[in-house]
Amino acid sequence: MNHEHFKGKQAIEHVIEARLKGKIASAEVHGTELPGHVSAAADAAKESALILLVLWTLLGSGAHWFLLVFIAGWLVWKVGRSAILGWSRLERLHRVIEEERWEIEHHRPQEKEELRALYAAKGFSGKLLDEAVEVLMADDNRLLQVMLEEELGLNLESYEHPLKQATGALVGVIGSALIMSFGLFALPSWGPALCAALIIALSAGTTAQLEKNRPLPAIVWNLAVAALAAGAAYFLSQLILT
Repeated sequence: MNHEHFKGKQAIEHVIEARLKGKIASAEVHGTELPGHVSAAADAAKESALILLVLWTLLGSGAHWFLLVFIAGWLVWKVGRSAILGWSRLERLHRVIEEERWEIEHHRPQEKEELRALYAAKGFSGKLLDEAVEVLMADDNRLLQVMLEEELGLNLESYEHPLKQATGALVGVIGSALIMSFGLFALPSWGPALCAALIIALSAGTTAQLEKNRPLPAIVWNLAVAALAAGAAYFLSQLILT
């Protein structure tokens, strides 16, 4: 039975595999460093600014109302997509929790061995190790939480409701659309490009700062990629139309 549960591996090897499985299940839609709603807002703002800039570049300054109609559909897509991906992530989490609960109920000796391997790797030994394992094995709820956090590497407190992530996307799209609309109507000749650059720079710089990365390289690279994307769309359209 022990051999079947560990699939021929040592307990610590099984723990390593479980930790990798937990990392996949816990991966945020937009990454693991930032809360999902923050990344959703930043990504939605950048993507909205870029796509509006590209459309403005292709259609010219007379396409104000077309862009506003387009952003309505884009808003529904971005918010819905964030919610769907959030639900999918929660579903993966619930599946992993139920799988671990089933293992605790049906493979207690093997779970105890995994627990000993985990705490031995932390430096516990002898009587202290035995006492720690016995205390945790005595409470199934605590054991489940420990195995999820220690074996699978899950942080249950970091999971957000899908509607919270969707709200982040909503804020990002609306904020970006309002700034781009100001540029379209107030400064139709060059305002959209300036506003798009401002949105992308602020979003990239803010997320980099929150992730404790260097903001300047993030801003420069995001602006460079956005400029390359808009430029590629413009010059390809000119090539096709001429």
